[in-house]
Amino acid sequence: MRFSFAHLMVFVLFFSCSNKNNLKVDVSSVDAPFSLQRFDIEFYTANEKTLQSVKNKYPYLFPALLTDSLALAKINDPQEQDLFKKSQLVFKNISKVDNSLSWLFKHVKYYDSQFSSPDVVTILSNIDYDHRVIYADSLLLISLDAYLGKNHPFYADFPAYIKQNTTKSHLIVDVANSIITKQVPKNTKRRFLDHIIYEGKKMKCLDFYLPEVTDHEKIGYSSDKLTWAVENEESVWMYFMDKNILFSTQQKLRQRFIENAPFSKFYTTEDSLSPGRIGVWLGWQIVTSYMKHNDVSLQELLKKDTDEIFKNSKYKPKK
Repeated sequence: MRFSFAHLMVFVLFFSCSNKNNLKVDVSSVDAPFSLQRFDIEFYTANEKTLQSVKNKYPYLFPALLTDSLALAKINDPQEQDLFKKSQLVFKNISKVDNSLSWLFKHVKYYDSQFSSPDVVTILSNIDYDHRVIYADSLLLISLDAYLGKNHPFYADFPAYIKQNTTKSHLIVDVANSIITKQVPKNTKRRFLDHIIYEGKKMKCLDFYLPEVTDHEKIGYSSDKLTWAVENEESVWMYFMDKNILFSTQQKLRQRFIENAPFSKFYTTEDSLSPGRIGVWLGWQIVTSYMKHNDVSLQELLKKDTDEIFKNSKYKPKK
């Protein structure tokens, strides 16, 4: 019996460092306290006598349809226990995750004084990849079973581009993205350029919030896919220009170049060599160029409209 909680709520290193401004800042004095609670452990080690105390502590994880009998059946289910035990092999000691979260929250607070660290609760979601992290202002749920490592047997049927981001090191990127999505003003325009600049703003926030994380980890590319993006930047740009894509409002462009996919769709024989979401990567480069040539803070950047950023970015793709 299975019940998902998710519905409730050295080339690469060179480019990772050389094409961004030095964004390392001292956040040691920033106050961003939070609590980290292990619902996954408390739930899967509960029994008939202790279940009520778990329910009292985490009422938001026990909807009415999850009766005590169903909860106990879930706890005692062999598959559920196997999932729990395998997750514990990777996350029994969660001190590194705790430190990474503290480091992230301090950086967010440094750049956004209105930010308040959420309470963090670790759960298991039966490997619901689309709901690995759920952020709701004061609460952050992290599904640990989605970060057991790209070679873990649980992910054997996942495509390679999905497996790439099922690692412990990518967990903090997903957490940061969940926060950033709520901070960056929504894009309400339909042009392809608007979409990639919006995505570029979010990627730029990652640069500020996770200054020591590599570029390939931030965008979720393998090393060879990032290499392709860097080496083919000019070709991608010329393709978008020649096909009049930048100012197009065709919805299918999002599927081809922005949404998560194994590769981007230029409709050529070499598409499979490219990374998915190449429009996101290109928007990142444009926004980075804008910040390089304009004296604006991160918060000011987020308020700038697409045309301002594009016009004054002085973006010129690498040959």
